[in-house]
Amino acid sequence: MDIVSKNFPIHELNIEDCLSKNQLPKIDRYDDHIFVILQFPTSLKERAAPNFTQLSLFIGKDYLISITQGDLHPLTELFRTCKSRDHKIRNNFMGGSPGYLLHSIIDALVDNLLHILMKIIGNLDDIEDEVFDDKVANAKEISILRREITTLRRIVLPLKRIMLEITSRDVKRFSSSPEEEDLIDYFDDINDHISKVLEALDESKETIEIYKDTDNMLNSEKTNKILSFLTILFTLSIPITVAGTFYGMNIVIPGSVNQSENIIDYFPLILTSSLSSLAAGVMIYYFRKLGWIRS
Repeated sequence: MDIVSKNFPIHELNIEDCLSKNQLPKIDRYDDHIFVILQFPTSLKERAAPNFTQLSLFIGKDYLISITQGDLHPLTELFRTCKSRDHKIRNNFMGGSPGYLLHSIIDALVDNLLHILMKIIGNLDDIEDEVFDDKVANAKEISILRREITTLRRIVLPLKRIMLEITSRDVKRFSSSPEEEDLIDYFDDINDHISKVLEALDESKETIEIYKDTDNMLNSEKTNKILSFLTILFTLSIPITVAGTFYGMNIVIPGSVNQSENIIDYFPLILTSSLSSLAAGVMIYYFRKLGWIRS
């Protein structure tokens, strides 16, 4: 950064912004250059929120300086291409204006953005099959995917705004050669891709909210069924509980200490069991008639 600040007319506040990792996307305009801060996702691991890094750009009439806080693979590959010994390949990127090089950088990063979006949509399709499976717990998966979508939207929204500003106000300023008269069309193409990414993220956000509500509804229904079953089971046990409380330990039970060989001594047990079973049967019939129990 010392070399940059000594050789280019860069404001010290912009230098501080480059060194900071928590700057919001913005664009500052000066007489001879513009300063831009953008954020781009670096990677998307399986079922994890995308990491993002800050990209700072100084764009002047005959120079473009980029400073990153992390690893942006598409940008690294682009710079590796620019260092190629093949003069023709290197000249494709370095032989034009700073505006043309800016287009190459943003275009590569937006293409990577599209790849990450496709991964998110793939994860969304996978969760769609799992939402209606009662054997699979989906709450954590849905929460992680919601975070993925939210994080990516926070990156794309300011990116769209800043790129529209650059296209309308700054492209011609840093690309004066006649060969690049249609450069605005190329930037418009990037803006179109960004808009499509944002539209897809908005649709994905609505879809994941539907999945969340569906998962909550199915879990509530499952919990209600369990509680209903336990409640009915407890209700059916009430008659025999009342009978057992009434007789206490006075009923002769086979295998007990006071068991008897006379069948008549077991009549209270038979009567109690029969009445309890009859009461339980009547309650089951009544509950089915009310629709509380389904066959």
